[in-house]
Amino acid sequence: MTNFRIIPAATALALLLSTGAVSAEVVLNRGNDTDPATLDHHKTSTVAEGNVMRDLYDGLVIQDENAEVVAGAAESWEISDDGLTYTFHLREDGKWSNGDPVTAQDFLFTFRRIMTPETAAGYASMLYPINNAEAIAGGEMEPDQLGVEAVDDHTLVITLHTPTPYFLELLTHQTGLPMHQASVEEHGDAFTRPGNLVTNGAFMLESFTPNDRIVMRKNPHYYDADEVQIDVLNYIPFEDRANCMRRFEAGEVHICSDVAAEQMDYVNANLADQFRLSPYLGTYYLPVKGAADSPLKDPKVRQALSMLIDREFIAEQVWRDTMLPAYSLIPPGIANYVEDVPQLDYADTDILDREDAARALFEEAGVDPASLTIELGFNSSENNRNTMTALADQFSALGIRTTMNEMEGTGYFNYLREDGPFDIVRAGWIGDYNDPQNFLMLYETGVSFNYPRWSNEEFDQLMRDAASETDLDARAQILAQAEQIYLDEVPAIPIMYYSSRALVADSVQGWEDNLMDTHKTRYLSLPE
Repeated sequence: MTNFRIIPAATALALLLSTGAVSAEVVLNRGNDTDPATLDHHKTSTVAEGNVMRDLYDGLVIQDENAEVVAGAAESWEISDDGLTYTFHLREDGKWSNGDPVTAQDFLFTFRRIMTPETAAGYASMLYPINNAEAIAGGEMEPDQLGVEAVDDHTLVITLHTPTPYFLELLTHQTGLPMHQASVEEHGDAFTRPGNLVTNGAFMLESFTPNDRIVMRKNPHYYDADEVQIDVLNYIPFEDRANCMRRFEAGEVHICSDVAAEQMDYVNANLADQFRLSPYLGTYYLPVKGAADSPLKDPKVRQALSMLIDREFIAEQVWRDTMLPAYSLIPPGIANYVEDVPQLDYADTDILDREDAARALFEEAGVDPASLTIELGFNSSENNRNTMTALADQFSALGIRTTMNEMEGTGYFNYLREDGPFDIVRAGWIGDYNDPQNFLMLYETGVSFNYPRWSNEEFDQLMRDAASETDLDARAQILAQAEQIYLDEVPAIPIMYYSSRALVADSVQGWEDNLMDTHKTRYLSLPE
């Protein structure tokens, strides 16, 4: 069932008024893909949640308007010659939204908390380069043995177990954001509630009304508050992208984070000057699982299904040329990788020839494709629904039957991380940092984002080898070998590379297109 919200007239009127007609405050209304499932950033994982967290918190380092790493809560840092020790110097004027100073102890508390098994942080693996992190997350060591030390209130030292060339960029992710230790300890799981949540970013939480909006207000204690041009920030969830566009055209929303592909003809004709299309470091793919005795457990069956997918048609017709066909997990343009990138070996094969090859693979596997009924699961959006409809049609070329399972966006990825049963589902991964490891680590054994629960010891060993390799060229070759194993078994079928698609009102200044599609509101303004 489509998650289509009808906005009450009073709410719409309030949004119109909030733009400044009756108030001197500068109010920005941002459309977001969906509501966050939580405001505990140790338990977040989605882009929509990252957007919110980016405005509430500053990590040691942050991304600027061009997605480059710049100083955040730390004003400077040094890296040891061996690449293992990072010494961060926190700002003397850094403050939490309640006026408390931001200290190195807050970061120490935070890094230990995310590694504590009881926290159940699905993204803890992001910080495994820190010494002893993985052992602590696995319950083999105590949190106080983590390679993080608060030397004094303004000096934090992080020790890695192996050089990690992307570590600073990794710290810009929400897993690197701090927590206000006193309020977390006082309120427990309720620390995220409005009135309890203490943040150190440009904005602080005022209210959170699910399916309506998150209201943030400028943090007067923020070290750079004089440069923040937005007084009130409203994040409004729009799983129905067309609804966001209607509100955008009505002047009720300044930014839509995404655009329904089926609306692109209209957008090009009527909103072209406010539409922002840009390359985006991400891949849209299909995790394949099935029950224990399902034919989907056979790599030949998964490969045959992959061959049946006409990626060019989906990219051009369903997504209206706002996506690119994908034949690999790792997207183009990524740093620290090989020039001759691995890809599925039928990338340049005609779709009709691929159907014949798929039929032969099914025969080798001893599976009659006409005997298969596959459930296609996806989180609510027009784009995902239309993609799955196209897949169902393409699978039917060999008589495969399909059913659809559309799920609410808020709990969808939690369901996948928690090992919920499925046949084939839609998923996507946006790079948290510009390195191929961030995509390949998804399929290491035991990682919560390994939705199919695929396990391959040779793949895992190559990932371990890459983690200990300090020569970047040699490391790239090892990662390419790992990706080839993945492509040979396709536990998740890559079908498209992302582009970012946003509507940004002419009145919004400071929006810069970038590969990571990160846009902190502190860099935006609404000049009169």
